[in-house]
Amino acid sequence: MHKHTSICVVGSLNIDLVMRTPHLPAPGETVSGGPFATHPGGKGANQAVAAARLGAAVAMVGRVGGDAFGTRLRTELEEAGIDIRQVVTLPDMASGVALIAVEASGQNSIIIAPGANGALTLADVEAAGPIITAAQVLLLQLEIPLPAVQRAAELAHAAGTLVLLNPAPAQPLPAELPAQVDYLIPNEQEAALLLGEAVATDTDATVVAQRLCTQTGVGSVVITLGAQGAVLAQAQTEPQFVPAHSVEVADTTAAGDAFVGAFAVALAEGRTPAEALRWGNAAGALAVTAAGAQPSLPTRSAIEALL
Repeated sequence: MHKHTSICVVGSLNIDLVMRTPHLPAPGETVSGGPFATHPGGKGANQAVAAARLGAAVAMVGRVGGDAFGTRLRTELEEAGIDIRQVVTLPDMASGVALIAVEASGQNSIIIAPGANGALTLADVEAAGPIITAAQVLLLQLEIPLPAVQRAAELAHAAGTLVLLNPAPAQPLPAELPAQVDYLIPNEQEAALLLGEAVATDTDATVVAQRLCTQTGVGSVVITLGAQGAVLAQAQTEPQFVPAHSVEVADTTAAGDAFVGAFAVALAEGRTPAEALRWGNAAGALAVTAAGAQPSLPTRSAIEALL
């Protein structure tokens, strides 16, 4: 175990309410579906658990509601060995919830009610400042208010902490944010949105990653390509592509979060960006072989075995 690795995640915590359905209902239609399951989720919490499962010392900064979901979300993180002192309960709010309908083909549709995640303030980020600035790596996503994301990045950047931003769900970034980010880690759709053009093949992804580097001013861009693998572009170096591992796909939920968590741990342990790319790629592959978000996140020994 590498408990000295210190990663801080400022982000979202959701409960995923997952229902299997023969097909996604049309407006006004009632479908008989099932089974039904509840899983802890939220991009922030998923990435925190992904890193903790690989042996990193992880702290989470976020908000839950004063409901049974909030209690469960805190408990699950604590059981994963994560420092939750800055995961604060807002008694009068509901916790974040994702309603996920999954049809037989594996296609899903998701509705997110941010709940307490939407109430994360600049004051919350300032209160967590000592944890953010002491970390080797700060992980950020876009399921919390943008001002909180931006302030966390500023604090970390000023302290020399590596800042990794997973720009999901996709939305335009504030102009000042990229200057505070060391690694931007979008998937194909998010990269296309940030650049304003489609990403189709491996070659396109490489070109897009390089253009994102140049246009945003972020030093390094990693684009995750799902079943194709991943590509890393850095200023002044040749882009690197790693093909995906061939695995039996059960459920793609949280594959991206597994990638980001493992990538962050590898960097925090002093591995090269190329090695971190291979770690992330292996973690993403292992995550799709099991169902659920956090339940599918791989262990260190599983990644080492695959590599």
